[in-house]
Amino acid sequence: MLLTIKSAGTNLFTRTLFAFCVVMLAACAPATDSASVQSGAGSNSGRALEMVAPESVGMDSARLDRVTQAMQGFVDEGKLAGVVTMAARDNKIVHFESVGYRDLEAQAPMTNDAIFRIYSMTKPITGVALMILYEEGKFRLADPVEKYLPEFKNLQVFAGTDADGNILTEPQNHKMTIRQLMSHTGGLTYGIFAASAVDSSYQRAGLLDTGDTLAEFTAKLGAIPLKHQPGSTWEYSVSVDVQGYLVEKLAGQSFGAFLEERIFEPLGMTDTDFHVPAEKASRFAQIYNYDDSGKLTAAELFPGADFLEDPVFESGGGGLVSSTMDYMRFSQMLLNGGELDGVRILAPLTVDLMHRDQTPANMAGSVLGSRGTSFGLDFAVIEDPVEAESYSAGTYYWGGAAGTWFWIDPVEDLVFVGMIQQGGAGIPDVRSTSQRLVYQSIMEPKGI
Repeated sequence: MLLTIKSAGTNLFTRTLFAFCVVMLAACAPATDSASVQSGAGSNSGRALEMVAPESVGMDSARLDRVTQAMQGFVDEGKLAGVVTMAARDNKIVHFESVGYRDLEAQAPMTNDAIFRIYSMTKPITGVALMILYEEGKFRLADPVEKYLPEFKNLQVFAGTDADGNILTEPQNHKMTIRQLMSHTGGLTYGIFAASAVDSSYQRAGLLDTGDTLAEFTAKLGAIPLKHQPGSTWEYSVSVDVQGYLVEKLAGQSFGAFLEERIFEPLGMTDTDFHVPAEKASRFAQIYNYDDSGKLTAAELFPGADFLEDPVFESGGGGLVSSTMDYMRFSQMLLNGGELDGVRILAPLTVDLMHRDQTPANMAGSVLGSRGTSFGLDFAVIEDPVEAESYSAGTYYWGGAAGTWFWIDPVEDLVFVGMIQQGGAGIPDVRSTSQRLVYQSIMEPKGI
């Protein structure tokens, strides 16, 4: 089998909670144009992301087709509405398939060029944007955040509450650094995953309101105490939205304009933006959740969300929409050491820095609550494949609140991207299922 592209399926699908992007994390021009793209990737000379037979890169077609069969099974069982999955090895696409429906009510089939809310898969893109500026000498990772964002000067740290429930604070034992901001160890939180006085303060301040600019968001955040002392604890947080504002300040232009000019346009990511324009709305996948009876119902993940309108708040933590091919192009650029199609976004050593463990050696707790996993600069990283029940040390990955997931494996020269649009409890384990089925199709492993 060279490559099959399917658009079949039956019903149903659930959406993920925002916490999905923490627990299920593991894991570019339009598909019709991908075969014409030329590669500039080191030893992977030739055409970037050309569709080839899996056997040509040491994989088994029949075994790889089990990914499609499994995704179709989730659709047939009513657990997913539709799925797009894509895998590339040695800079070549070996699998790119869609099953089920983009819109159940309209019976519109899922297609490979569908556009998805990628939510927290925005975070690695924001990290790359910031590291472009790092390469230009605009900051050091050890610099205090307040050096560039005065809103963070004189931040206090939560130290408990008094008898009336008022927050007590203490000074920072050291200033939050940009490294800590990029590794979720700066003392910030999200306001929606935990119950604490600081999380409640985030909610009262409306920190995730889409009507704020990045500057207004950062000013609100700077008025709330840190939840932890910087460097003491890993906690998933709004820190990547702060990074988006940091990009604005350092680059002297809007965050969205920087992304378009320095990442999306150079990489040919034509479907990635903070909203879906009217001319592409017919490709935008519907998002689903379970109702009380277990039936899938169409509903946005967050009240008031409207991805058909250009937002005021350009969220570096979760605001982008994208297509499977676009995100593959971004991921392949990283696997290629910062380059795709002869266009260099980052230097190889900078990319390597991003997927090294950046967490403090004496930090309390475990990253993501998982053994064998560390955290780099806006990526989770597999340190011990046995403990993490994974395959290759150094694999880096992330996921999104609406069910999207991806991983990059430098050992096996492999990238995988999966796209669904679902929230809520009961989502099938598409992450580990796809991982297991992709790796069992490799007949010529490079890591052993």
